[in-house]
Amino acid sequence: MALPAAPVSLCLERLALVALVFGRERAKALLNGLREPEARQAEDYLAGFAALSSALRQARVSVEFGVRPDASARLRALMEEAPEVLRREIFRRLPPYHRSLFPERQVEPPDAASTPAVCALAERLIREATR
Repeated sequence: MALPAAPVSLCLERLALVALVFGRERAKALLNGLREPEARQAEDYLAGFAALSSALRQARVSVEFGVRPDASARLRALMEEAPEVLRREIFRRLPPYHRSLFPERQVEPPDAASTPAVCALAERLIREATR
């Protein structure tokens, strides 16, 4: 005789965050399988996360799911290997808790060398080093 399955307790906030990070424009569709009260609440969380800037969303993901245990070492290695233009952009995009790894640096305003390609590469390299 099989026992009825116990209801699964979901953290809807984390579920919505994962759906947005991995599903992007399909995030809402990924939440369709939830029952009505949970679905509405998850969509509210989803809307809140979608309204955040990319940097704030990434920070939230890091807080919720953590960063790599060796993220500090990987960021230091990245900064050593990167050309100065890229170093400035990487540092500018780091969250404050990672900036503290580089006390000798200060945030500098973007200049002509901070092209969209350099900015995108800096963000990509930070993600790869920390997650």
